[in-house]
Amino acid sequence: MARTQQEIIRQGYQALVDSLGVVDAIRFIQHFSPGQGDYTKERHQWLDKKSLEDVFAQMKQPSEDNLNQYEEIIE
Repeated sequence: MARTQQEIIRQGYQALVDSLGVVDAIRFIQHFSPGQGDYTKERHQWLDKKSLEDVFAQMKQPSEDNLNQYEEIIE
């Protein structure tokens, strides 16, 4: 018997909760949330103000955010 999409989703959420616990299952789901807003429009608002050289220079500089972005996941 084939399961419905809703049954698969419910079973998937239950597997996450069983495996990770409620709090960590929610944290996992939030990691993949689609967010909101118009990324393309917002990107142009800040990116159009920078030169390509500025973008490359910023990418090469290690930042505190980049160094610690996985710290929470590893703990």
